Order: sequence, then structure tokens, then C-alpha cells
Amino acid sequence: MTSKIGQGKIGIRRNKILDILRKEKKVYIAELSQSLGASLVTIRSDLDALASEGKLVRMAGGAILPSDETASREHAIENRDQKREIALAAAQMIRDGDTLFINSGTTTLLVAEELKARKNLSVVTNSLSVATTLGSVPSFRVILLGGSINSQYNFTYGADTQDHLNRFGADWAILSVDGVSSDGEISTCHAEEAILDRIMIARAKKVLIVADSTKIGRTGFSYVSRCDDKIKILTNKKS
Repeated sequence: MTSKIGQGKIGIRRNKILDILRKEKKVYIAELSQSLGASLVTIRSDLDALASEGKLVRMAGGAILPSDETASREHAIENRDQKREIALAAAQMIRDGDTLFINSGTTTLLVAEELKARKNLSVVTNSLSVATTLGSVPSFRVILLGGSINSQYNFTYGADTQDHLNRFGADWAILSVDGVSSDGEISTCHAEEAILDRIMIARAKKVLIVADSTKIGRTGFSYVSRCDDKIKILTNKKS
């Protein structure tokens, strides 16, 4: 049974937004404004309020539904203990008030969980799961990059995502990758995300690669970058 948000015009309108979202899986502010006869400012406020209640995930120009299927898939994270160890160490390197780029991946999702202990972070991410995880922290400002959605791996990508990302700079880029080769080449299996990783590296002051030991010495499908003094690699000892 669907729960109702509240009484009156605001509650009715927000319930209509959720009904549309459940049907379409994605909504846009401009279209909601036209179909519901409300101003853009009002719709923006509605989406922000619903996001704070965990009923949707905000993205540039609109919102999407949180993915229960993805959450279930991410619950069974391979090498969870090793990745949790890396996530704890990564979170300790971040200070209150830092600005962060975070890409998609199970390791960066675990980092996001550990970052909840920090205060006043500003986070820009293309990961729907990271945005959902950190968006519930009152002192955080979380921006989900708009664009096309890879529903299998729960991230946004494409030209719109790149344009949006290029508006920001960050103290740290925290990146989950699929390979760090023996000669220092960083790679990922997602060609569409490799471009975003390169932008994050270029626009961040410092870069933290979080990769468990199974990724070290391995080469993924798409080249991202070569290691340099700006890039730190955080991994675990091989058992």
C-alpha cells in the first residue's frame, strides 16, 4: 500500500509527483511544472523535500527513483572486508569541509558510508548509490551529475554529465577503478565512465584511487590515466 505524504495541496502535489516518478522512473522539473500547473521554484522545492525523505534521488533538472534492485546487488559486495578496510583508510584522509568528486563502484560506495562521520562535505558524483547514501547527511551538499543513466551499474554518463562536471573543482577525486597495471596505468571496464574519471582527475587537487589487491597488476578495458605525484593509490595487502 502506498503511503501518503500529507494533507492539503502540497501533499497532493507531491504524491502526484511520486506517482509519475514510479511510472516513468525519471522526472524533469520543467515537465512537472507544466503538467501540475506549479512554478519551477515550487517543483524544485517539492523534489528537494522528497529527496530529504529518501523517496527520490535528485539530479540536475529533475529526479529519479532509488533502485531497490541495485541496493540488493550492492549488498553482496565481492571482497567486502578488504574494501571496507580501504574505505576506512580513505575516509580518514578526508577532513571536515572538503570538496570531493566520487565516481561509481562498490569500493567508493563503501567509502561514502564511512564519510558519513564527517561534517560539511561538498560532494559531486555520477553514482546514484553514492548520492543516495550521502544525500541523507544534513550537513552535506551532494550534487548528482545529470545525463544518461547506466541502470545496470547505477551511474550517469554522457556529454551532459561531462558538461555538468566541468563546472566544479574539488580537493579530492576518490575513484574506484578496475585495474592499476604494473607500469602505472589506471583503467576501468566502462568506457563511458573513463572520460568522467579523467575530468575528475584533471579538476581535483589530489586524487585517491581506491582499489583492492585484485585490481593491482591488472589492466581494464578503457585507459583512464597514468599514475603521477598527484595520484595516491590506496589498497590492501594480498592475503
